[in-house]
Formats: sequence, structure tokens, C-alpha cells
Amino acid sequence: MGKEKLHVNVVVIGHVDSGKSTTTGHLIYKCGGIDKRTIEKFEKEAAESGKGSFKYAWVMDKLKAERERGITIDIALWKFETPKYYVTVIDAPGHRDFIKNMITGTSQADCAILIIASGTGEFEAGISKDGQTREHALLAFTLGVKQLI
Repeated sequence: MGKEKLHVNVVVIGHVDSGKSTTTGHLIYKCGGIDKRTIEKFEKEAAESGKGSFKYAWVMDKLKAERERGITIDIALWKFETPKYYVTVIDAPGHRDFIKNMITGTSQADCAILIIASGTGEFEAGISKDGQTREHALLAFTLGVKQLI
């Protein structure tokens, strides 16, 4: 009998508007998790609503309110498997109003990917005393997530 695959939950965290959903959606697309036709559909819908750059974010952001506001409100899951692992990617909201949802997702994670914005002033805002980059990293550690990319 073969070895059982291990389950790994990876949460994507970081400051609001740092590109968590976009990066996650693009990675899923590039790894073959979603087809080009679906991305083209998202691109068309996003352009029609004045949010053309959100095509990859819409892979994860499914709620109408998320798409209208351009932010993640609730956690979103994407599952795939590799030869050794069953992987669940958890896209967490970055906005401080939805920190409870971020905590819910992060509490289920084995490791985290911390997305850091590099635009002028964006890094500073995220790492500041009130920034979500700092808070998310601290919360992840407190919740037992010791592996961080």
C-alpha cells in the first residue's frame, strides 16, 4: 500500500491592497489550476466594471461585494494536489475591518505567504504600528504558523 499524501494548508496574508488575491490567482493560473478561457472571462467582466487589473484577483474573490469594492472580505479556498501533498491555499482579507476572517483562515494554516507591497509609501503603511503587514505576521505567529514565506 502506497504512502498517504500529506495535507498542507497555506494562508496568503498581508496589508490591504498589497496584491494577495491577484498574486494567488495569477499563481493558480500559471500552475494550470484555471484555464485561459476563464481568465479571459474574468478580464472582460472586470474591464466592464472598470476594474480591468482585477482579472486574477477574481479567481479568489467571488462575492459580489468583493468585486464591487475591490477588496477581499471573506477567506477563499483553492485546493490542488502534487505528487506528495494535498494543498489548500487560503486567501485572507487584508482590510482591518475583516481581521476576524483573516484570523479564521490563518488558524487553519500550516504555513503562510506574507505579501509585502513595494510601492512608494505602501511598504511603510503596511509595516507601521497600525499596518496590517505587521499585524498579520504577529497574528500568524501567535496562531502557531511558524513557517513564513
